[in-house]
Amino acid sequence: MIRYDQYHGTGNDFAIVDAAHYVPDRAAFAEHACAELGVDGVLFLAVEAQYTPPRAVMTLVQPDGSTAAMCGNGARCAARWVAEREDADTVMLDTQAGTRRAEVDDETVTVEMGAPEFDPGSVPVDSEAPVVGASLAGFEDVTAVNTGVPHAVAFVDDVDSVALDADAPALRHHDAFPEGANVTVASRDGSGGFRQRTFERGVEGETQSCGTGAVAVAAAAARRGLLDGETAVTVEPPGGALRVDPSGGRTRLTGPTVHESSGELPARPRRAPDA
Repeated sequence: MIRYDQYHGTGNDFAIVDAAHYVPDRAAFAEHACAELGVDGVLFLAVEAQYTPPRAVMTLVQPDGSTAAMCGNGARCAARWVAEREDADTVMLDTQAGTRRAEVDDETVTVEMGAPEFDPGSVPVDSEAPVVGASLAGFEDVTAVNTGVPHAVAFVDDVDSVALDADAPALRHHDAFPEGANVTVASRDGSGGFRQRTFERGVEGETQSCGTGAVAVAAAAARRGLLDGETAVTVEPPGGALRVDPSGGRTRLTGPTVHESSGELPARPRRAPDA
């Protein structure tokens, strides 16, 4: 049996596992954990406590068994887990998208998210020029940006009017995105911020929150001229408000994290028989 700790960041749920424990098939383990616990992914963390501040190699395995290079809310939960374990208030996370510094306080975690990428080769998106404000797959205002993972951000009048599970797959699997894309819809909230909903690649459905999606909304809004300069902005998915601060050239994502429960799961879960 393998111990896990379940955390969530604004409703984005993760099971965290110490990578020192041997899991022979991480994809099978994550598929079972996500189905059993109802979480959005499993974070395997390899802690390197000899460093100051402590470091951890973070690997996110999603419900379909795939890995994601970066996850903003996952990184915030991972930082909280490491900080509590190592009695630290700063943590360095080594992700597939690069090393990210996180600051942990009593209620919130702030993680550096890197610089958003609009270059077509970096998203990636099949286009000779950056895709900004384009009409694509039934959405009229789509911007393609990589915030650790690729996002197609569509600005709409009202996020609640979008049938996301029905409408997003065409954009998520569009030929323009050779590696697929997360689909994030956003609308102004009337107070200078944005509301957000995200259909996540690898989850293949809507999640209550998406940190890379919140950063993508802020980055796309700035690119579209919807923000004034390097202004911090509140982006609110269904699970709760997140703060995105692009100042100083280092985008930072801030929000709460919560430890929900702990338990054990089989290291070698039985696979369901083929239908």
